Amino acid sequence: MFLLNKVLSPLSDISLLAALWVFTLPGAFAQTGADTTIYAAASLKEGLDTLARQFARQGGGSVRMSYGASSALARQIEKGAPADMFISADLEWMYYLDQRKLILAGSRVNLLSNRLVLIAPADSKTVLTIAPDFPLAVALGVNRLAMADPASVPAGKYARAALQKLGVWPAIAPKLAPAENVRAALALVARGEAPYGIVYRTDAIAERKVRVVGEFPANLHPPIVYPAALLADRRSKSIDELLRFLQSPGARAVWREYGFVVEG
Repeated sequence: MFLLNKVLSPLSDISLLAALWVFTLPGAFAQTGADTTIYAAASLKEGLDTLARQFARQGGGSVRMSYGASSALARQIEKGAPADMFISADLEWMYYLDQRKLILAGSRVNLLSNRLVLIAPADSKTVLTIAPDFPLAVALGVNRLAMADPASVPAGKYARAALQKLGVWPAIAPKLAPAENVRAALALVARGEAPYGIVYRTDAIAERKVRVVGEFPANLHPPIVYPAALLADRRSKSIDELLRFLQSPGARAVWREYGFVVEG
């Protein structure tokens, strides 16, 4: 049975539990004795959902996922959330948990990478070329740019870095619609509430109601890396097997299908 929680508005004042999707896959509870729980960056949803289903069908056991901003998930884990694995959208939040001795030593792997894109609603006719001093602020007019909160969310931090290098950040900063996570930013553009947004390429692939206006060159921001690691207090009996499965040749093909770049 799947339980899907609605992504809340980026203007919501609900705290760290906002904008999480949680679902449980049917599987061999008797074999594992417990669920496996993954806390994962929101941008991983489609690919990780697919792989979790495959893992369950192959007898690996049931998998439960919580999706959200890496920052929010890391803080929840710090407060004792019962996760077995954490997959972050950047290295910083994995390091945050590692420094607090919450990550199993030696278990961390750099699983994936991604690209950053500028999006607009699918029916938009806009044309913009991403280049130094490009007129994004002019194109926005009185409207706002949807992106994940640059103060804490990895996608927002990458976007801010890119806009700073392009020389347009001072004009864009007052026009932001900062969202709780990258999927909330994607939703603002998909619903037509924002004329432009900055999200990961994989998010744009997952949403038919948006189109890619342009891709930001990778040298404009730090590398977008998704590290995965087991939690020090993990409870699942099959979590080691699952982490290996997510790095398998079959899993790499699935990740690529959803637009990710596979590390290694």
